[in-house]
Amino acid sequence: MSDTERITQLILHERQGRDRGWWEQLEAAYWPDSRVHLSWYNGSGPGFIAGSRNMIGRGDTSVHRMSPPVVHVVGDRGYVEAPTGVEFRVTIDGVLVDLVSRTRLNYRVERRDGVWKILSLDAIYERDTITPAVPGTAITIPQERLAGFRPALALISYYLQSRGYPVGDNLLGDDQPRARDAFYAEVLAWLHAGPQR
Repeated sequence: MSDTERITQLILHERQGRDRGWWEQLEAAYWPDSRVHLSWYNGSGPGFIAGSRNMIGRGDTSVHRMSPPVVHVVGDRGYVEAPTGVEFRVTIDGVLVDLVSRTRLNYRVERRDGVWKILSLDAIYERDTITPAVPGTAITIPQERLAGFRPALALISYYLQSRGYPVGDNLLGDDQPRARDAFYAEVLAWLHAGPQR
């Protein structure tokens, strides 16, 4: 199996572990010194796993529909970007809806002692949508409720805050291209700065 195939399977196993609540599989994907930066969480990889357990324990579940990841490998470092739809079936204002956040999950991975694991996970938010789950049902969210949220993740921010999750104000998104492009430049510099084989 090539390094690209190993890294692809690592990422797919990580998301499967997160979606299914298979915590040992999720934990096995991360280095202990890893970092995660998402809408509802910013901290260590182990803390993300604990937070995910708590989230699912509260009944707050989601499914990640991933497109094929793009994998770059240089020596013992790898960078992966995977376009993803984060799907929630939830009730908002008494209406059952499907909430979808379109995002690109960005992973830095590192090989240590022959093993690939995740060193960091960062999301870049594109847009989100809400659709009533039952045809003919209407949902209206007043614009003033969304006014304080950024366009790339306004709906998911609104929902997460309603559930008691703090949403970070320094998240990456296509609505802030300078920060997004600086992130890409930093990741690619990191990728090429490692020891070469």
